[in-house]
Amino acid sequence: MNNNPIETDILIIGAGPTGLFTVFEAGLLKLRCHLIDYLPQAGGQLTEIYPKKPIYDIPGFPEVLAGDLVDGLMKQIEPFKPGFTLGERAEFIEKTDDGKFKVVSHKGTVHIAPVIAIAGGLGCFEPRKPPIGNIADYEDKGVEYIIKEPEFYRNKRIVIAGGGDSALDWTIFLAEVASEIVMIHRRKSFRGAPDSVEKVEKLAEEGRIKLVTDAQVIGLGGKEKLEWVEIEQTGAENFNIETDHFIPLFGLSPKLGPIGEWGLQIDRSAVEVNTFDYSTNVPGVFAIGDINTYPGKLKLILCGFHEATLMVQSAFKIIYPEKKVQFKYTTVNGVEGF
Repeated sequence: MNNNPIETDILIIGAGPTGLFTVFEAGLLKLRCHLIDYLPQAGGQLTEIYPKKPIYDIPGFPEVLAGDLVDGLMKQIEPFKPGFTLGERAEFIEKTDDGKFKVVSHKGTVHIAPVIAIAGGLGCFEPRKPPIGNIADYEDKGVEYIIKEPEFYRNKRIVIAGGGDSALDWTIFLAEVASEIVMIHRRKSFRGAPDSVEKVEKLAEEGRIKLVTDAQVIGLGGKEKLEWVEIEQTGAENFNIETDHFIPLFGLSPKLGPIGEWGLQIDRSAVEVNTFDYSTNVPGVFAIGDINTYPGKLKLILCGFHEATLMVQSAFKIIYPEKKVQFKYTTVNGVEGF
């Protein structure tokens, strides 16, 4: 715990990709930033959940590993020397006598800033688990909800369940790693990106994976560890598949945590914002990235970058109301010139 208050211009709650990029955009305006994150390292979900997962929709990168993207963002913000309070959750907020915000972590660290940018991603989260009675018996014994290190699955038999982007992307990636992949989805159609669906279907046609639709895993078995899964498929008798690993990828169950008690307007576990600058109903508090919601919202990293860019323009006006924002192009001046 830091006994002395940490003072900064913008206090960023969440050190995921959107929070990190905010430091860069704020730095161009000579605004200081400090980040709070409950995770023990910067990067958010990209670092904690899928550092080796490839990302395909970052401009200029046909493919980039999530962990490498975080490394690049950290290098990008080095010149601006942001502060970090990691391994602590932003717990309590109040206004100070001079109109600034005081945010106290669950460990008692005090932060003071005139502007708060909530970039908490999905907030506190946990994997959505399928309703299989004995699934807890096989957790860490063949059942994993998060893929952190793909090499762990080298030459192993894998059953992946799910129909969204994460299930599709990991099926594509692990097709080059595992000895056998069976993808189970309870519908014939998928929720993920059409390009990823096309790649998975092609892998199935080539015999590199097995695709089982209109089906779901309903049982698990094995002595010391997972040895097989039981499949229920529409129009067919139940059958078993021998496997080393079962990876249900049904997304994350988001929980706002203490942020939900801060007097913000909330809609289905997301913070409502004004798309002019992604401000909330509390003046001086903004919400950017996956934690916010507005008509037409897309939960993409690049959208979070856009939201951060607009947000810091209004933040500057709050911090320096007497000054005029002078937007400059980094291609002309370079970071050193700001």
